[in-house]
Amino acid sequence: MGSFSKWLGAGLGFTLGGPIGAAIGFAVGSFVDGFDKEDFTQERVDYDRRVQGGNRNVNTQSGDFEISLLVLASIVIKADGKIDKRELEFVRSQFLGMYGKERANNAFKLFKGIVKKEISSRQVCIQIRAHMPHASRLQLLHFLFGVAKADEFVTEKEVEEIKKIAGYLYINSHDFESIKAMFYDDSDNAYKILETEKGATNSQIKTAYRKMVKKYHPDKLQDLGEEHLKGAKDKFQSIQDAYEKIKAERGL
Repeated sequence: MGSFSKWLGAGLGFTLGGPIGAAIGFAVGSFVDGFDKEDFTQERVDYDRRVQGGNRNVNTQSGDFEISLLVLASIVIKADGKIDKRELEFVRSQFLGMYGKERANNAFKLFKGIVKKEISSRQVCIQIRAHMPHASRLQLLHFLFGVAKADEFVTEKEVEEIKKIAGYLYINSHDFESIKAMFYDDSDNAYKILETEKGATNSQIKTAYRKMVKKYHPDKLQDLGEEHLKGAKDKFQSIQDAYEKIKAERGL
């Protein structure tokens, strides 16, 4: 079990504390065979000591983003009252793509424990919000829509849950609708993705596009590590595609 302990301690900062740390503790204590919970408890004690000593980690580390994904994905997956196997497989496949087999297996092991615990999305989001920059929070939202869409049908309850999470994360309605539109086929989606309207002038469209390019540029997520940049690039590509679609429509 050494690899699991090593993985859990690697790259974790703020997620060792607060409600997220409590959820991890519950999962490893209840569902991970052979894991020494005392090791994790000691990690938390050490973290609390660092925080009290004024050593707060401002940048979100790769491990913090990973754990935040796990916890929020577990909330969304349960939103419609059932845990769909396709959604679980989506989480597993995304983790395999991002982290490779060993790290993905460890993450999924923990995920299966976390999904069994009732977690307050509000408390978790307050913790994330306090430590994670806006660009990273937008990336979390993008991933959550991917989870919801994994069973090929996003239920109203899932959308409501993601919207609630977005609100707790201080993500405004324009950003929420923009990311949501990346996962739906709709005639107005290209405009929604660029956070503009069909009646906008060509000049307004170009301005909106430049603004979105700046907001969603993958460089803003460099701190999260190479493994999380694919999702950022997918999101960025949606912006490019939306702009190209509008340009083609208008003959620009």
